[in-house]
Amino acid sequence: MNEKEYEERLRIETIDIQHLYNAFSHYNRYEPTPYAALEELCAVYPFDYTDTVIDFGCGKGRLNFYLHDRFDCSVIGVEMNGQFYEDALMNQVTYMKKMKRRRGSIRFEHTYAEAYPIPDDVTKCYFFNPFSVQIFMKVVDQILASVERHPRPVDLILYYPADEYRYYLENQTIFEQVEEVRLKELFEKNHDERFVIYRVNLSQEVPKRV
Repeated sequence: MNEKEYEERLRIETIDIQHLYNAFSHYNRYEPTPYAALEELCAVYPFDYTDTVIDFGCGKGRLNFYLHDRFDCSVIGVEMNGQFYEDALMNQVTYMKKMKRRRGSIRFEHTYAEAYPIPDDVTKCYFFNPFSVQIFMKVVDQILASVERHPRPVDLILYYPADEYRYYLENQTIFEQVEEVRLKELFEKNHDERFVIYRVNLSQEVPKRV
């Protein structure tokens, strides 16, 4: 299926790329993950109905609807932009009209990512370079606080992984890389066309938070 066909199947509208300006210098433009990339990720990396997944900078909710539809997992979209948040809610209304009753839930939170307290049942967090590394560090701090309260494996899924994100995770946290998924037709032309997955190493002590 192409992008439009996926949208019609899910009854959502998430295709348009949109920019943020001025006051949002730490936040990047909204650009949804291509459906073809999600297909390649999900072919080799496991999601399950028992998962609770957060998409940081979810925009209009594409990843949330895709995972909920395919795996029946619970999904949370965190979005600080009011218009994108409203668009995600509108998409949820039309999406839910086609859905039969599911075990997994789907919800959106209108807040800054660094201010969002991580629920203690979250198992996976998704990032498509939504904001600066300074904000990313604060979000990871919230994730580690949740792991400290309720020890469990938590994965961070990075699409188009920023070098600054990776350096921070590998040198200042207890996250370790466990997998890399290279997009078959695109990686040779652009080595950013990949997913890199990090997982909490529970055998290490959670770093002291400042």
